[in-house]
Amino acid sequence: MAFTESVAAALPCQRHLFEMPADVCYLDAAAWSPLPRAVRAAGEAGILVKSRPWDHPRTAIPPWAERARAAAARLIGATADDIAIVGAVSHAMAVAARNLTVRPGGRLLRVADEFPSLRFAFDRLAERQGLVMEEVPRPPDGDWTAAVAAAIARPGAPPLALATLTPLHWTDGSLIDLDRLAPLVHHAGAALVIDATQAAGAMPVDVARWRPDFLAFPTYKWALGPYGLAFLYAAPHRQDGAAIEENVGNRPPAVGARRYDRGELNDPVALFMAVTGLEQIAEWGVPAVAARLRGLTDRLADGVAGLGLTPPPASLRAPHILGLRPPAGLPTGLVDRLQRDRVYVSERSGALRISPHVWTDGDDLARCLAALSEACQGST
Repeated sequence: MAFTESVAAALPCQRHLFEMPADVCYLDAAAWSPLPRAVRAAGEAGILVKSRPWDHPRTAIPPWAERARAAAARLIGATADDIAIVGAVSHAMAVAARNLTVRPGGRLLRVADEFPSLRFAFDRLAERQGLVMEEVPRPPDGDWTAAVAAAIARPGAPPLALATLTPLHWTDGSLIDLDRLAPLVHHAGAALVIDATQAAGAMPVDVARWRPDFLAFPTYKWALGPYGLAFLYAAPHRQDGAAIEENVGNRPPAVGARRYDRGELNDPVALFMAVTGLEQIAEWGVPAVAARLRGLTDRLADGVAGLGLTPPPASLRAPHILGLRPPAGLPTGLVDRLQRDRVYVSERSGALRISPHVWTDGDDLARCLAALSEACQGST
């Protein structure tokens, strides 16, 4: 079936908002997104503030930090007091690990091949607090949710102390359904930390539903913002901990999660860009974004199946990322060959990861499928 705008009528293609040439087929939002024109303009306005500080009072910048905090909170169903502004998800996870004390001898549960930002700080926590590390292996049937649920309830296992999870596997978009898993973690009496890097802005993220102790996401992927800025949600009962860096802004009278704020917070460039991207996402609405991206990835899934690349069923994948793992492995140099045709995707841990966003249109899908067909035929 041909992709038409009626497939995603709730949100039409937004390519006009980006500086994207017609001959570029960019399907790599999971790596990092291009900036909307408005976000670039916001960054340039921030540069002007720093270039001519005598024309722009510094007192005008802190309100932008609060505006960014509020926009990030709205994206995940939190309040502004629950949000810290940090430099990266790795920074956020270091804060989380520093402020968790869990039962010694219990299990730290995560999925195999997890992204380093969600591993390194918790490896140290496990060593420091005597936790048993358990990685759930990649399930042969692709059902991470069932595999993690079985691991949580495994008879004879040490008690679950901490689960560090994501709503989907970063390598290929395989769904890790936290609507089902978060209640199991809580029922086990364990802490829950969530890395929403590959979710926030592209699919619903709801801290009220999942009740994590900590959750983090950056702006440079699905939130259409700058590099070097991320947000940390801290549950109300986790807001009395210690920051990993002390600065005048995160000491009393700072309240709530602001106690974890990074230093040099009032960067007009990053804040202006982040606010513009987050508020644009809010204007579209995450459900509308997710519906559009589901339409795109479903169409791609139909198309690649015709090329002998069997995609996972829609029920086992997130709406915005299509990951392909052919039984015989990906053809050598596939990503480079696609790039020569101006089709941009990624290979991650043996998966071809295709991640469209709101700029993607039907012509992009057709070009991607044609380039994949040519590359796969050339490899046989």
